[in-house]
Amino acid sequence: MTKVPAFAKAFSGRWRIVEMDIWDNDVLDLIEQAHLTFKGATDGEIAFCALNGFLDVRYGVRDGSACAEFSWEGQDENNLANGRGWAAIGTAGRLVGHFYIHNGDDSGFVCERD
Repeated sequence: MTKVPAFAKAFSGRWRIVEMDIWDNDVLDLIEQAHLTFKGATDGEIAFCALNGFLDVRYGVRDGSACAEFSWEGQDENNLANGRGWAAIGTAGRLVGHFYIHNGDDSGFVCERD
């Protein structure tokens, strides 16, 4: 069993994606409520627009702040898709980060605790 770093608890749970750089807010909840969820030592989920996927998370430090870096795999408009991303605790208790689709789009994002 993988030990969860102490600061990973700050990420634990479901976060609502409230803003993305390249997708309008009116399409973020197209299929289900847009979210980024961190579970346990290495698991999580992401969903927005017509994309949903499962995360493989590693917790560490980026620029002196706690960070969750992840790879993901899932579906985008019912096509297999994968990529990577990262999230860090930002101001006002929000998560900020960046999401990448392999051979596709990428976007910054902002989340608030759900």
